[in-house]
Amino acid sequence: MRISPRSCSKKPNKPIRWLFPALLPGTALAFLLSLLVGAADISVADSVSAMLQGDWTDPGCRILFFVRLPRSLAALLSGAALAVSGVVIQNVLNNALAAPNIIGVNAGAGFSVLLILAVFPAAAGLIPIAAFLGALAASLLIYALAARTGASRVTITLAGVAISSIFTAGSNALKTFFPDTIYNASTFLIGGFSGIAWRNLTPAWWVILLGLLLAVLLSGNMDVLALGDETARSLGMAVRPMRFLLLLTASLLAGSAVSFSGLLGFVGLIVPHILRRFVGQRHRLLVPLSAFGGAVFVLLCDTLSRTLFAPYEIPVGILLSLLGGPFFLFLLLTRKGGGLD
Repeated sequence: MRISPRSCSKKPNKPIRWLFPALLPGTALAFLLSLLVGAADISVADSVSAMLQGDWTDPGCRILFFVRLPRSLAALLSGAALAVSGVVIQNVLNNALAAPNIIGVNAGAGFSVLLILAVFPAAAGLIPIAAFLGALAASLLIYALAARTGASRVTITLAGVAISSIFTAGSNALKTFFPDTIYNASTFLIGGFSGIAWRNLTPAWWVILLGLLLAVLLSGNMDVLALGDETARSLGMAVRPMRFLLLLTASLLAGSAVSFSGLLGFVGLIVPHILRRFVGQRHRLLVPLSAFGGAVFVLLCDTLSRTLFAPYEIPVGILLSLLGGPFFLFLLLTRKGGGLD
């Protein structure tokens, strides 16, 4: 795949000294706010005290531990995973318009999850594996298209939209043909955290942590790839194996997030694009910042989705789509070719 050389050492437009100091406590505050807000009016301090004393008969303790805490952790993990997955995919394809939901990575993971639920309804333990394989298949399909045809960036994005539509059609077909075994498919296809439990986060949480660690370790290689294929090879990098490893990492992150959060969209587009305005193509900074930024973004959106229309709750996937759709159109209309320059 031919990628035009560009500098990854471009100075950011604005100072970045405040980003880490802002995002670190910002993540903690967003997480705390997610725990405090809910349909039930409980005292978090009293609930934590009852939890520490082992009083599991306390209603507030049970709500906090079994309802709000897994939901908040799910929002934090999926936000970090999808944002970093977006960074990696954009680097591999050299396309700022690429994101897990736009090029079909999320849809591929979702189709695989629903297929497993339809064929093996009792095999819930296979869901994370199926999500990863579906995400990887979609990633490799797009990468193969880009590498073999040399298609333009916008063409690759549109091809990803088509692939996403195909996987979504397959998911809808499964939902139609197996309504009894996939009874919550509509919620899954929209994306959200309502009803999530501790069992839904296992083993996805440690896979996400592994994927985030891999992305951080490979961020220096991503900086080299941002210089272009020819420069990367001259510096001794095996470009194709590195791109495959990066796609593997992106698929691990996106697939694991989809396995419990459903098809959340646009996190991997909005967060990296905003942060790239501050740090440019310095992936050593962009990757960890995107992890924290994605966590804050999804935590706040989930909190809003629970409170905007209280006592009713809308799936957070709807709110993300309302925010991400106009943002994607803005990028499509203002960026020539969708490159990362």
